[in-house]
Amino acid sequence: MTAALLVAVMQVVLVAAAAPLLVGALRTLKARLMGRRGPPLSQPYADLRKRLAKEAVVSETTSWVFRITPFVLFASMLVAALVVPVLSARPALPFAGIVFLMYLFLLGTFFLALAGLDAGSAFGGMGSSRAVAVAALAEPTVILAIFALALRVDTTNLGAIVERIAGHPLLALSPGHLLAFAALFIVMIAETGRLPVDNPATHLELTMVHEAMVLEYSGPYLALVEWASAMKLLLFMTLLANLFFPWGVATTLTPVPLAIAVVTLGLKLTVLTVFIAVIETLVAKLRLFRVPELLAGSFALALFSVMAVFLLR
Repeated sequence: MTAALLVAVMQVVLVAAAAPLLVGALRTLKARLMGRRGPPLSQPYADLRKRLAKEAVVSETTSWVFRITPFVLFASMLVAALVVPVLSARPALPFAGIVFLMYLFLLGTFFLALAGLDAGSAFGGMGSSRAVAVAALAEPTVILAIFALALRVDTTNLGAIVERIAGHPLLALSPGHLLAFAALFIVMIAETGRLPVDNPATHLELTMVHEAMVLEYSGPYLALVEWASAMKLLLFMTLLANLFFPWGVATTLTPVPLAIAVVTLGLKLTVLTVFIAVIETLVAKLRLFRVPELLAGSFALALFSVMAVFLLR
């Protein structure tokens, strides 16, 4: 097995194994900030094990779309783990840039929206329409924020962006860089269904987006959907950590740099997890018609970041 293939397998295993832990840490930290004991860190693993052992109950009105969606979601996140520079600045799919990555995320959103409609539930259709609207508003911001980074380093390759920003630390402190970070952070909140855009801890029909689409799933199907959702959160946070603050990412496929990459990634994700937990503790869920205003603000931040490239040269 070559070093590149071994690192690719390591990244996929790390993303799949650590994603439930990240969700568990976020839940526990939020509970502690609210003065509650909260669930243990290992609770998401216990939930996955319980659901994988149960029998799936599927409505007779559903088609093959409903059954295949969990596998499409899970597989697309595993492929995304090969595109995002998780441990190494040289991903297994170097030809795949940010556009390919966004298409992978959109593929999962598209199939999940179809599955919500396929079940024939009013709540599923409501969640699907909301999810597609949020995705349509969020994806242009992602492209624009990464484009701002690409203008600074003269490349659209994610691995090359990491290497060049790591070699020029002052780029990470520029106003345009920080604006792009803020824009992508807001998009991450929207795309992963976190507060204030969505509340993953509630099942109240009028406020649901992601939960409404997966309401008809159960057993192993629900386990795969929730696992894929956790991996998406981890991958978005890794993009934020390694694209904007790329120190510690391995540039060579040798044991010592890879070990340092694992440790530094853990530290970065810890900081981001604490930041997200504090925000979700302090803010309430936005009303639905206010969400476009939030995403419009993130688009404006990304646009200002692009403008800063030309104005601050």
